Amino acid sequence: MSRVGKKPIEIPTGVTVTLNGNVVTVKGPKGELTRTFNPDIEIKVEENIINVSRPSESKEHRALHGTTRALLSNMVEGVSKGFEKALELIGVGYRAQKQGNKLVLNVGYSHPVEITPEAGLEVEVPANTKIIVKGTSKERVGALAANIRDVRRPEPYKGKGIRYEGEFVRRKEGKTGK
Repeated sequence: MSRVGKKPIEIPTGVTVTLNGNVVTVKGPKGELTRTFNPDIEIKVEENIINVSRPSESKEHRALHGTTRALLSNMVEGVSKGFEKALELIGVGYRAQKQGNKLVLNVGYSHPVEITPEAGLEVEVPANTKIIVKGTSKERVGALAANIRDVRRPEPYKGKGIRYEGEFVRRKEGKTGK
């Protein structure tokens, strides 16, 4: 039995969960999330607890059981607390700034790179070498953070680039002359 799937999800106060067949809508103080789940997996909402169960022990159902429960848990946490991912810029002259809704990155290219976050996501620049991505959907926050990181990935020789906060970049030794 899935250890993750068996664990019930507690619904915090101020969050409402509505089931419509296999479509789950979660509303909370931070926003609203809707997701369609596999119809084989059974989702039950009783008072302030969500339980997820599977019909059989087949490999597909076992895989879907834990995944469904984790996705539901992330939806509930997203609309109540929200998610955030921090990035840092390392390199001489590397900086970020916010212009209106856009994030403008100067990371060693001949032109500044502009990134516009999609609706429901928010980008903050507390310092010119730090970026914070916030939102209700863990998936979309992580995807935007990964897109920002892909503009200039950290390189192993000098360690320059955009990296997640606390990310370790393994350094390599450069060429040695004769």
